[in-house]
Amino acid sequence: MHYRTLGRTGVQVSTLVLGAMNFGQIGRTTQDEATAIVDAALEAGINFIDTADMYSQGESEEMVGKAIVGRRDDLVLATKATLPMGDERNHRGSSRRWLVTELDNSLRRLGVDHVDLYQIHRWDPTTSDEETLSALTDLQRAGKIRYFGSSTFPAYRIVQAEWAARENHLSRYVTEQPGYSILQRGVETHVLPVTEQYGLGVLAWSPLASGWLSGAIRAGQEITTSRAGILPGYFDLSIASNRAKLDAVERLAKVADEAGLTLIQLALGFVTAHPAVTSAIIGPRTLEHLHSQLAAADTVLSGDILDAIDEIVPPGTDLAPAEKSDAPPALLDASLRRR
Repeated sequence: MHYRTLGRTGVQVSTLVLGAMNFGQIGRTTQDEATAIVDAALEAGINFIDTADMYSQGESEEMVGKAIVGRRDDLVLATKATLPMGDERNHRGSSRRWLVTELDNSLRRLGVDHVDLYQIHRWDPTTSDEETLSALTDLQRAGKIRYFGSSTFPAYRIVQAEWAARENHLSRYVTEQPGYSILQRGVETHVLPVTEQYGLGVLAWSPLASGWLSGAIRAGQEITTSRAGILPGYFDLSIASNRAKLDAVERLAKVADEAGLTLIQLALGFVTAHPAVTSAIIGPRTLEHLHSQLAAADTVLSGDILDAIDEIVPPGTDLAPAEKSDAPPALLDASLRRR
C-alpha cells in the first residue's frame, strides 16, 4: 500500500480508501460481511474509511462503527451530510441547524466522539457559504471534527468557498471528493486544476465507473451487476453514451491485457496517477470485490500506458455527460436560464 499526504493537513492516508456505501441495504451487505471487509482492508494497509449519513439512511455508519470498535485511533474516519435524510424538508442541506444536528446523529451511529473529515456531500444552492463554513468551523473548534471538505462541487463553487473562508476568517475546506474515472474525465478540465491551486486533497469516487471498469461488463455478455439493477439507465445499450462506454471498455481491456494488468488495476492506477489525486475510493460489496481491488494498491502505470488510455478517452472528456453530479443548477432547471 502506498501513502500520501492529505492536502496540506499533514495526515498520511492510503492511496486506496475503503468506501462504505455498499454496507447495509444498498449493497445488501450484512454486519458480519462488512466487518470482514473492514478487517481485510485494514490488514492490507488501508487506513482511511469513508461513509455518509444517507448511505442506507444511517445503516452504513452504524455498520462501520461496529466494525472499527477498539481501533478507532488507527484509522482516518470520514463521513458526509447534506443529502436528504427522510421526507422532512429541513432534514437535509448545509444549514447550521441541520449540520449541527446531523453530525451528532452521525457520531452516535458511528459510536465515536469525533470524525477526522466531515464532508458536504453536495453543494447546497439554498445556503450561503458563510453559513455553512461558520457552522463547520464551530464544530471543528468544539473538537467534533478535525477537518472538513466538499464533495462533487463544481470548480467555481470550490473557488467561491475558498474566498468566503478568507473573507470571513473561517476555516476552509481541505479536501474535495469528485467523481473521476477513465470514462468520466471531465473534472480534469476545471476541478482538478483548482484543487491543485488551493492545495486540496482529492478523494476520487467511482474510479471503476459504477462497475463499467470492473471487468464484469463486456461486449456480448448480459449486464448483471448489482449497480445495473439500481441505475438501469447507466447501462441501457440503446443509449448512445452507454454504447460509447462499452466500446471504450473493450479497447481498455486490450491495453490492460497487453500490460499484464486486470482492468481494475488499469482503472485504479489511472486515477491515482493524476498528480492532483490523493486517493481513490473503492466500494466493495464482497470480500472477493475487495481483494480484486486491493491488487491495484501498488499499481503504477507507465507513460506509454497512460498515453494509450488518452487515445481511447481523451483528457477532460466525459463519455456520459448526463451522469455528472456537479452540473450547475441552471443546466438542470430551465427556469434558471430564462429571463
